[in-house]
Amino acid sequence: MPIDRVQGSSFESALKGVSTMATGGAGGFAEALQGLVKSVEESSAGANSAVTGMLDKTNDVHDAMIALQRAEMALELTVQVRNKLVAAYQDVMRMPV
Repeated sequence: MPIDRVQGSSFESALKGVSTMATGGAGGFAEALQGLVKSVEESSAGANSAVTGMLDKTNDVHDAMIALQRAEMALELTVQVRNKLVAAYQDVMRMPV
């Protein structure tokens, strides 16, 4: 059974927000971070509803697991971006004036 590429996920939009931050595209840095946090919240809410649907037997177990993995990956991406921001802040604070 072939596996199709998952499209339209909030994880893809989070990656686009991070790439926009990295390339300095239109929109501010704060907007990109807000978009990243919003996509994590949306994927978390989607995972919660998928698990609820699985418990109600309206969704498949596979759909719930995929939604949980998407939410986990989006959260991991956000944590890594935060870690890089904290490291950059610490480097700037260590610079001699």
